[in-house]
Amino acid sequence: MSKPVMLALVTDAFGGRGGIAQYNRDFLGALSDLGSMREIVVITRQAPEPVHPPESVTQLSPPRGKIAFALRALLQAMKRRPAIVFCGHLNLTVLAWIAARMCGARLIVQAHGIEAWKRPSRLRRAAVEAADLVLCVSRYTRSRVLNWAAIAPEHVAVLPDTVADIFEPGEAEALRSELGLEKRRVLLTVGRLDARERYKGHDDIIMAIPQLVSQDHDIAYIIVGEGDDRGRLEALTKAQGVAERMRFLGPVPLQTLIAAYRTADLFVMPSRGEGFGIAFLEALACGTPALGLAIGGACDALADGELGRMAAEADNLAEVIADLLSTPSAPTRGILSSSVRARFGRAAFRERVNLVLGRLAVPA
Repeated sequence: MSKPVMLALVTDAFGGRGGIAQYNRDFLGALSDLGSMREIVVITRQAPEPVHPPESVTQLSPPRGKIAFALRALLQAMKRRPAIVFCGHLNLTVLAWIAARMCGARLIVQAHGIEAWKRPSRLRRAAVEAADLVLCVSRYTRSRVLNWAAIAPEHVAVLPDTVADIFEPGEAEALRSELGLEKRRVLLTVGRLDARERYKGHDDIIMAIPQLVSQDHDIAYIIVGEGDDRGRLEALTKAQGVAERMRFLGPVPLQTLIAAYRTADLFVMPSRGEGFGIAFLEALACGTPALGLAIGGACDALADGELGRMAAEADNLAEVIADLLSTPSAPTRGILSSSVRARFGRAAFRERVNLVLGRLAVPA
């Protein structure tokens, strides 16, 4: 049997930023590693960074505008006659459904976080229900999709994020010294500073710092990420009297991101709307303990508390942070890194991808 061609419609992938772009790169890269597809043609809405897809993946340059994106998707469907159409975001499901029907292809729909938690429009719901396979990054997202979609449960699978091998424990003193944090306990959050995504919990950590300082914890807080909410957060740090303890790094290169994870004493992201939270995996793989809320997909990323600490939303965040910073029996960075890699590393991810593709009888 000849290997199939896949058409992938995504918001961003190779050359993109953020967790969804990384997930798409990981998924399509795993297909390439497995040799499952003869060719994967990617149509993306954006690619602000240099594009370096693997050998069997061709990513076309982003078209300008939604209409041009839709026309290119339909033209490529007619030209390539793919056996599988992969839809990387719920917002693209109707277009992906049409493209799949045009060429008799099987349809895979990817569901991430909050965009899949609320009941979508009737047309978008029909497109999801027509899918041959729906992939969800967490058990919580799967449960929410099954709550509003009339689709057989066996057609909805969990395929969690993975973490790259480059995230590993290592030297941390250089960045500490550069930021003037040699003697401080460092908290870290990595995520977009988007006014539409205030659920990530930056505010909660900033509000907790005065209490931690009053308990003799010499705290510094590093925030990595960009977005239109940065000004408001900076104003909040001044209002709380903790601006001197803050380090807003903005978007950073990969090596600086890894250094930030290694520098931190605790990664904290008390998000109330995380589909999964790949930043948890990256921090843990660098050997840094992680704290999240027992809400949504963070439970999967933290392995229900086996890999990281999960706090209830009603807990006093400052007290939980203080307890973690004072815990003498925490696992070493090497053990923590090995544990997260065994569960969420590249090898485990490729195996999961192979298993879910088996539901479509795709050779691998």
